[in-house]
Amino acid sequence: MRISVVIMSFCVAAVPVLLHAQRLEVGNFTASDLQGWEPHVFSKATEYRLVEQGVGETVLEAKCSDSASALVHRERIDLNKTPYLRWSWRVADVFPQLDENQKSGDDYAARVYVVIDGGWAPWKTRAINYVWSSSHSRGSHWANPYAPRQVQMLAVQSGKPDADGMVQEVRDVRADFEQVFGIDVDYIDAVAIMTDCDNSDAEAFAWYGDISFEPTRQARVAP
Repeated sequence: MRISVVIMSFCVAAVPVLLHAQRLEVGNFTASDLQGWEPHVFSKATEYRLVEQGVGETVLEAKCSDSASALVHRERIDLNKTPYLRWSWRVADVFPQLDENQKSGDDYAARVYVVIDGGWAPWKTRAINYVWSSSHSRGSHWANPYAPRQVQMLAVQSGKPDADGMVQEVRDVRADFEQVFGIDVDYIDAVAIMTDCDNSDAEAFAWYGDISFEPTRQARVAP
C-alpha cells in the first residue's frame, strides 16, 4: 500500500482539540457505532462491517481481497491528558512471510495508525503503524518502504494467532513516538485502521474491538 498517499489523505480537516479528563472513546464498536469513521479507498475497497461476536459484543470485521482501504477517525487528541491507546484485535491468519521492508510486502492483515498532521508542511507529517506482522518479531520497528522518513512500522503482534479470542493491546503513544522518531509529541490528529492485501494479491480477515485513549495504562473503567 502506498503509505505516503495514505497518511496525506488522513490529515485534512482535523477537528479542533478537545480536552478530556477521562477516557476518550474514538471507536465504540460495542455500541454498533461507526459515527466519525470515514472510508478511504486506495485500491479496491476492503469490506468493513459490524458483527456480533459472543454475547453482547460487537466488533468491526474486515475482509480483504486484493484490496486496500481504511477507516479514518479525525480528531486532535491531547496526549498530555490521554497518552495511552487501547484496542483489541485478532486476525484469521497472516501473510506467508512477506518481506515487509520492501514495497511489494507492505500488506498487513491488521494495522492501527496514529498520525501527526504536518499541515501546510506535509513533509512534517509523522505516523506510527501498529501492525500484526507476518515476518518481523514482536516489538521491532522499521521504516515504511514508501515513506521511510515519515512513517514507522511497529510490530505489536507477529505471526499466526495463538488463539481465537481478541487480543487486548495498550500503547503509550508519546513513548512510541520518542522511541521510533526521537521526538516529543503533545497531540495526534487522526487514528485509522486498515486491513490491506493489494500488493500480495491475497485475502485476509481481521476483527477490531473498541478503540480508546486513556489517561493511565490501567484497565478501562466506565467513563
